[in-house]
Amino acid sequence: MNDSQVYHVPVLLKESVDGLNIEKGGVFVDVTFGGGGHSREILSRLDADGHLYSFDQDADAEKNAEGFDKDKFTFVRSNFRFLKNFLRYYGEEQIDGLLADLGVSSHHFDDSDRGFSFRFDGNLDMRMNQRAGKTAADVVNTYDEKQLADILYLYGELKQSRKIAAAIVKARAQKKVETIADFLDIVKPFFKSEREKKDMAKVFQALRIEVNHEMDALRDMLTEASHMLKPGGRLVVITYHSLEDRMVKNLMKTGNVEGKEDKDFFGKINTPFRLVNRQVIVPDGEEMERNPRSRSAKLRIAEKI
Repeated sequence: MNDSQVYHVPVLLKESVDGLNIEKGGVFVDVTFGGGGHSREILSRLDADGHLYSFDQDADAEKNAEGFDKDKFTFVRSNFRFLKNFLRYYGEEQIDGLLADLGVSSHHFDDSDRGFSFRFDGNLDMRMNQRAGKTAADVVNTYDEKQLADILYLYGELKQSRKIAAAIVKARAQKKVETIADFLDIVKPFFKSEREKKDMAKVFQALRIEVNHEMDALRDMLTEASHMLKPGGRLVVITYHSLEDRMVKNLMKTGNVEGKEDKDFFGKINTPFRLVNRQVIVPDGEEMERNPRSRSAKLRIAEKI
C-alpha cells in the first residue's frame, strides 16, 4: 500500500466514480483530493483530451499529487469554496462532473499534531489549512459562552451544549486551554462512559466545522458547482453527517442549499437537477468492515438538466 493510500482510504470508490458517468475527453473536478484515491480512478478513465482538476488546501495532500500526469491533471492548493475562480483562471467555464468526498482524511485523525482526534494528546489545532485562520484553541479560549453553546448545538447536535460551554468558560478563566488533554479534562465529565466516544466525536466535529468554516465553504462550492456543470453533467457527493447531507439533499432536490421550493403552475418543483439515485447509496458490509470511517457515509448523485 503506497503512502497516499495510507493517508486516506477512498470511500465508495467505484460507486462514486461510476456516478460521474465519465466521458473520456471531459473536464472533471475532484474537490477533495486527500490521498488521491478518487482522482486516480477518475484519471484512469480519461484519455489525452480529458482533464481533471483536484482541490485540497492541505500541504500533506499536495505531496500526494506528485507523480500524477500533469498533461491531464492539475492540482489546486485551495479551499473548494473558490471553485469557480480557479477554474476560470485555468480557462474552464463549464465542467462535465464534480466529485466531493466531504469526510476528513484518515491521515488527519491519525496525526496527533493536527488535533483532529481525541485519541491523542497534542495541540488543539484542527485547521485543514495550517497556513491561515484561527485554531480550535483560539475558538475555545476567545468565543463567548453563547457562541460556544451555539457551535456545540448546531454543529455537534449536543443537548448539553450550554452546560459544556459554561464549563469551558469557567475553566479557561483559571488556565488557558491549549492541548487536547486540557480540553478533555473539561468536557469528559459531561458524558456517560457508554456514550463517551460518540459524544466526544460530536464535540470535536463541532469545533472542526467552526475552525474550517465547513458549512459556509460547502454552501459556496455547491452553489458554484450547480452553475458550472454542463447540461448532463453529474454532481456526486459523499456526506458523513446530517448537516452536510441536508445541504446536499436540498440542493439536488430544489436547486438551493436552503431547500426553498419554487413550484410551477402544476406544482412541480423547478430545479436544475435530476436525481440519479433516489435512495442514498451506502457502503456494503464488507467496505464498512474494511474501512470503519465509511460507516456513516451517504452517496448522492444528481444530473444537471
